[in-house]
Amino acid sequence: MEIYHGRPTDVSGRQRREIATYDLLDALQIPYDRADHEAAMTIDDCKGVDELFGIEICKNLFLCNRQKTAFYLLLMPGKKKFVTRELSRQIESPRLSFADESYMVEFLDIHPGSVSIMGLMNDRDNRVQLLIDRDVTKPEYFGCHPCVNTSSLRLRTADVLEKFLPAVHHAARIVDL
Repeated sequence: MEIYHGRPTDVSGRQRREIATYDLLDALQIPYDRADHEAAMTIDDCKGVDELFGIEICKNLFLCNRQKTAFYLLLMPGKKKFVTRELSRQIESPRLSFADESYMVEFLDIHPGSVSIMGLMNDRDNRVQLLIDRDVTKPEYFGCHPCVNTSSLRLRTADVLEKFLPAVHHAARIVDL
């Protein structure tokens, strides 16, 4: 595995959603490093990427309320355990559960194992509320997938919060887990 600066020069065989991520980051003039790797379906699969980039890629959970009327993308440190009760209390939404893949595809145009903050670029109707654990906002760098789980990105956290999120018309709600 190797670190590349920016988008791949040869995009043949790359998915449309991945290229769209690079197009948006380039248009926003957000610099990023990229690593290509085998499919990483879980946070444990990202350990090699973490070591390569010198960061901790965060866990991304796609959640909804029981009625399936409110949807959330939760970003939290990979080593933290997710306790539904703690989050439910903070956002005043009881009975949170993992949302069905069909909503993930419909709202974010991503599939399980590829969940990423970058998917918010596809949520033009703002159906998904972004929740970020405070600990994710502290490091200088942020790691995520470019809407596919065969590549990972390292970006400045400030660029994600101050450039990317405003550009995709989403605001982060900070939570403490």
